[in-house]
Amino acid sequence: MDIRPYEIAIPTEQVDDLTQRLARTRWPADLTSGWERGTPVSYARRLAEHWRTAYDWRAQEQRLNRMPQFLADVDGQPVHGLHVRSRHEHATPLLLCHGYPASFVEFATLAPALADPQDGPAFHVVAPSIPGFGFSTPLTGHGWDIARTAEAFDRIMRALGYERYVVVGGDVGAGVSEQLCLDAGERVIASLVTTDPGAIATAYTPPTDHLTEEEKARHESLKAARAEDFGYLGVQTTRPLSVAYGLTDSPVMQLTWIVEKVREWTDPDRELPEDAVDLDQLLTLVSVAWFGRGGDGGANLLYEAAHASVAWGRTHDRPQGMVAFGEEPLMRRILDPDGHLAFWAEHPHGGHFPAMERPDELAGDIRTFLAAVPVG
Repeated sequence: MDIRPYEIAIPTEQVDDLTQRLARTRWPADLTSGWERGTPVSYARRLAEHWRTAYDWRAQEQRLNRMPQFLADVDGQPVHGLHVRSRHEHATPLLLCHGYPASFVEFATLAPALADPQDGPAFHVVAPSIPGFGFSTPLTGHGWDIARTAEAFDRIMRALGYERYVVVGGDVGAGVSEQLCLDAGERVIASLVTTDPGAIATAYTPPTDHLTEEEKARHESLKAARAEDFGYLGVQTTRPLSVAYGLTDSPVMQLTWIVEKVREWTDPDRELPEDAVDLDQLLTLVSVAWFGRGGDGGANLLYEAAHASVAWGRTHDRPQGMVAFGEEPLMRRILDPDGHLAFWAEHPHGGHFPAMERPDELAGDIRTFLAAVPVG
């Protein structure tokens, strides 16, 4: 595999083009201040103006470049990511798998903290972006579903010199983690999944026959509350190109597309997206999606996942754990009803993006999980 060091260097003309596009935005009518129809226009205007005039991409680019990165060629597809080796030579290799709609930026705070902690075990951290996300672009062809992504990540880990590793993932990254347990077998030391209440409010929720009538009623209310949240999924799993044109051509569409999900899926006690996620990191996540032209890539992955064949009934023996962020007692009742997982932890705050929302807690959970399972 062709894999080499990489440094982010967005050409000045692309940065200037972003600024100019933001200045020329055609805005829809401002008819509501709530979020029920999407990102409010007044809020989007304020955030876009901050992105255009106050946000410093070059400073964030420099911050990201302080972490070593790689660019791999996997069957002709560029795959970019972080590779933060610990100064402790015998640290445990750790693969971090992001979810939707994120990228390697999700782990920009977590990765260095895990590589060189003040105390406790250290890790050699690898955090690639899924093909089509971040700077794992452009997509060079169809077929990049979860199984193929897992295979690519396993090949990258071995190319970097890690024959065995721990994997941590949430959302789509949880699917990649599970696939690695199935396909990479004993090369996966253990797998830790992060989750939030949204995971039990979808059509893919595990069986709930064991719930009490009161719990079933609560579960139905959770699903009903999230029913209107899945429009993004409907269009991207059926007509990904229809939304890709806007995400690729309009920075404000890319901004509001991501920001709405950050607001919807983070800690409900936080009023605005920047109350849950640091504003610079949030805008860096959006900027990387913009500069990498990742709008069509994210849509493509969801389409591929929805249309991929699934081999039901496969099992594995890799130790697994789960960390739940958000106050919802039904999470364990549904996701680990018989207590079969090797590790379970819950936190009352946080949500879909724990590496950005609660990085210290997640880092502690990763260390505690590894102490609870056999690593040999």
